[in-house]
Amino acid sequence: MTSRERVQAALDHRKPDRLPMDLGSARFTGIVLGAYERLRQHLGFGEPGPIIEQMQQLVEMDERVLRYLKVDVRAFAQGAPDRNGPVQLDENRYRDEWGVTRVKPPGSHYYDMQGSPLAGEITAADIARYPWPDPTDPGIFRGLREKAERLRMTGYAVMYNARFNLVHTTQYLRGFEDWFLDLGSNHGLFQALMQAVLDVLVELNHRALAEVGDLIDIVAFGDDIGQQDRPVCSLANYRKLIRPAQEKIVETIRAHTKAKILYHTCGSVYRYIGDFIEIGIDALNPVQVTAKDMQPERLKREFGDRISFWGGVDSQRVLPYGSPEEVAAEVKRLFSFMGENGGWVLAGVHNIQPDVPPENLVAMFRAGEECTYD
Repeated sequence: MTSRERVQAALDHRKPDRLPMDLGSARFTGIVLGAYERLRQHLGFGEPGPIIEQMQQLVEMDERVLRYLKVDVRAFAQGAPDRNGPVQLDENRYRDEWGVTRVKPPGSHYYDMQGSPLAGEITAADIARYPWPDPTDPGIFRGLREKAERLRMTGYAVMYNARFNLVHTTQYLRGFEDWFLDLGSNHGLFQALMQAVLDVLVELNHRALAEVGDLIDIVAFGDDIGQQDRPVCSLANYRKLIRPAQEKIVETIRAHTKAKILYHTCGSVYRYIGDFIEIGIDALNPVQVTAKDMQPERLKREFGDRISFWGGVDSQRVLPYGSPEEVAAEVKRLFSFMGENGGWVLAGVHNIQPDVPPENLVAMFRAGEECTYD
């Protein structure tokens, strides 16, 4: 099989020739700067990559490294806006296009949120007056179709990073404390902010998908609506406050493409998975196996015939602290049930962090290459 055929078969719940594998495609299956530099040094090849996501310090990987690891997916995303885009305020501080300020503390691998422009006592009128990003800015779409066409000529599965990060964007704008207080007791304001951000994201992705919808195999988007030990809210509040927006996101995607929809959320989201299936999610990332109720055996048994899983190699314990042999054993253990009748794409639980030894990362992909179907 080609890589594209392999991924398509798995997402269709058919057996491919071997387990499909991903690294560096979505903004949640990538590799951060420190980890990538260690991997390049270990392999002895691969050029330094540009930063493709400043907050998390995600790196664009050298094609030679992707081929060496037998990665089956290639991806692209929108460009930067021509006007009112991110602004570098000083060496370690920037403001993004939404007006959120971030700072990189000394010794940190990432940028932390420093200022939320809609924090504090606000009203729906303040939300209406806010200077929202322009979803029609030509810089966002310049060269988008050309990127997709180049990738379509390869044998790899093509992923479009839709960046429909609605929950995160509202959290960053409002600040986490105020966001959770609104979620608990100020539903009118919560919905007003969600709708304002959703309007921008729907228009942006409507235009982008109209350009590339016929050339892609997977649309990836994500938000974190789970914590380590619970979801962010009750199922009733999820259905009232978050699911309607997710339904609109899926509707926007389906209007422009037949591509599979890959949705990312960290944490304990077992209670929500039935709803994800109902609204049309094809694959769930990452399967945070250390979160409550997210045992991969249970998820595959209860949902595996209706949704695929993307990721699941533990990045809290096994990848950073296990031996290469233990990493390989964990991949093969997961494959023994997660890979049954397809429905699983190998990846870490999240972006590969600097504490993951490169030997362990290579061991994960070598083991995945050995996971074949009869």
